[in-house]
Amino acid sequence: MMNLNKAMIIGNVTRDPDVRTTGGGQQVALFSVATNRTWTDPSGQKKEQVEFHSVVAWRKLAEIIGQYVKKGGKIFVEGRLQTRSWDDPSGVKKYRTEIVAENVIMLDRKPGTPGGPGGAPVDMAPEAPTAPAEPEVNVDDIPF
Repeated sequence: MMNLNKAMIIGNVTRDPDVRTTGGGQQVALFSVATNRTWTDPSGQKKEQVEFHSVVAWRKLAEIIGQYVKKGGKIFVEGRLQTRSWDDPSGVKKYRTEIVAENVIMLDRKPGTPGGPGGAPVDMAPEAPTAPAEPEVNVDDIPF
């Protein structure tokens, strides 16, 4: 039986990425992307719904994201969905589903520049398959 875990979004970065180094020396970047969906309801009213996606990237990709991705930028993120759980200080179990980025393309760079329309794409795919999230990341440090 085949399994597939793939997520692709295009949206706007809602805050500058938070890039940190784990206790094990791995770089991790955390940021959020907003996507919106519009439709017309049965009464003819236009409706819009905004969805906020938590994104995490590791190693070299995290470093590149820290350099080039900025709040407000239009971005394509491709990766896999992952749900983490932890106990909050009062002992309540919390869950967060996030996209573990495997490839990122900035969509609003000037034509002819790396990673932009008409330019050579910046290779933002990690050099090796993304490993499971390292346990030394403290979920209390995650900014969103």
